Amino acid sequence: MASHLRLILIAISALLVAAVADHPRAVQAAAPPGYHVVVNPQNTAVSVERKFVSDAFLKKATRWPDGEPIRPVDQQPESPARARFSDEVVKRSVSAVKSYWQQLVFSGREIPPPELDTDEEVIRYVLRFPGAIGYVSGAASVDRVKVVTVK
Repeated sequence: MASHLRLILIAISALLVAAVADHPRAVQAAAPPGYHVVVNPQNTAVSVERKFVSDAFLKKATRWPDGEPIRPVDQQPESPARARFSDEVVKRSVSAVKSYWQQLVFSGREIPPPELDTDEEVIRYVLRFPGAIGYVSGAASVDRVKVVTVK
């Protein structure tokens, strides 16, 4: 009888663990997002369209809706946050974005956003310029900047 009860308890425990693991909030709480899109705290945006952010990083869009110049800032090409951001927001691989910029630089039309080494450097850049937009790793402390939702 005790072994039968023990098997039932093990089965119930396994079901509970599986139910919690399958719940989206449980998975989200377990792993931080790959990146946060951040802007200067003075920026009035709360959410931005994915296309607008992509265009800003490709410098196809140059001003915020209030007229403030957009100042995008990238992370280094090796950054996992950059890889996720490029894939999900710009809809291009990091190497495709680098190729895009090589063509524009070679033709003398534009220069790419600055590439900074750390989340903290990106945050300092965003704090320095009212029109700045960047991204930091999901584990970065974002209490000094404004995180915006990308739709």
